[in-house]
Amino acid sequence: AEKKISMQGETKRMDGDEMTRIIWEFIKEKLILTNVDVDLKYYDLGLPYRDQTDDQVTIDSALATKKYNVAVKCATITPDEARVEEFSLKKMWKSPNGTIRNILGGTVFREPIICQNIPRLVPGWTQPITIGRHAFGDQYRATDFVVNQPGKFKMVFSPSDGSANKEWEVYDFPAGGCGMGMYNTDEQCSFLSDHWCLKSYPGNTDFCFIHYKPEFDKLKIWYEHRLIDDMVAQVLKSSGAFVWGCKNYDGDVQSDILAQGFGSLGLMTSVLVCPDGKTIEAEAAHGTVTRHYREHQKGRPTSTNPIASIFAWTRGLEHRGKLDGNPDLIKFSQTLERVCVETVESGIMTKDLAGCIHGLSNVKLNEHYVNTTDFLDAIKKNLDTALGK
Repeated sequence: AEKKISMQGETKRMDGDEMTRIIWEFIKEKLILTNVDVDLKYYDLGLPYRDQTDDQVTIDSALATKKYNVAVKCATITPDEARVEEFSLKKMWKSPNGTIRNILGGTVFREPIICQNIPRLVPGWTQPITIGRHAFGDQYRATDFVVNQPGKFKMVFSPSDGSANKEWEVYDFPAGGCGMGMYNTDEQCSFLSDHWCLKSYPGNTDFCFIHYKPEFDKLKIWYEHRLIDDMVAQVLKSSGAFVWGCKNYDGDVQSDILAQGFGSLGLMTSVLVCPDGKTIEAEAAHGTVTRHYREHQKGRPTSTNPIASIFAWTRGLEHRGKLDGNPDLIKFSQTLERVCVETVESGIMTKDLAGCIHGLSNVKLNEHYVNTTDFLDAIKKNLDTALGK
């Protein structure tokens, strides 16, 4: 048998839903386990099992991430009313990503995967732009309500030391309306890792990252704060090469815009870095590709881009390698990432990427693009070559 890369630490694997779940299994079996002897702790975050466990599995998976320090997560369904009916759910469960992030805290870093032959919707973006999305509190953990009568909306803070309450009047409703209260904490807002330090979190503006001052000077980089509307305009006219720190909701919206602007939602990494600077969760930066899954259910082939899912595995395993001092695992992860990019740049790609080059209405199967399994097979073949197999 061919020698596999050995690992010391454990890694947590989370299954997801629909087309990404199918791709996730191929990646695990054909690309990872054939090359790495990895101890994977399994959690099924597929919607049926989340419903079966009353979403306890999502909470358990977040706590396990704290224990093992490294997790890789497949894309999952956040149910709406139609999904509740489709799966006969007990209730409309919350976003598993939101639940996990509120337990772990930290910041989600999203970075485009650059392939030189894939044109950008924003052609001026010649260098990567990384989003740092604060992944705790805000709208995703807010308390909101609707009223249908006149009345006052107040906020009250009751100090734990027994001192007098503090009270703020938010609005005096002349009739019906809605309200919301949201929060964050000093601990979450003083996020610190090996690379980035949270500078500030003003009440109604974007939170901002600033590198340690000596590193700023050494790398000849700079920092400034901008309001979100000004920053959006700046991003569109920029050539890239910066980190954009965003609050939770802003980062959610802008990271998808960023991914599509660089060519495809399938060309984006997503890594949650926790406040301890040691724990991470790497995930696919897109949804479960429902439309392709419907075709798969009918027995029809699809051309689904697996690159973001592959990079979830590689970013997780690379971090495992750094924690354990395992250069072979780090090298393997970086090699697999390079092979993905080189495969696309050689002209072998999925339909979404071919559409960026030729236009979706003009692309033809096996002329401009290949099916999912053929693309994954090509990556496996190229990986084997790169590893000297």
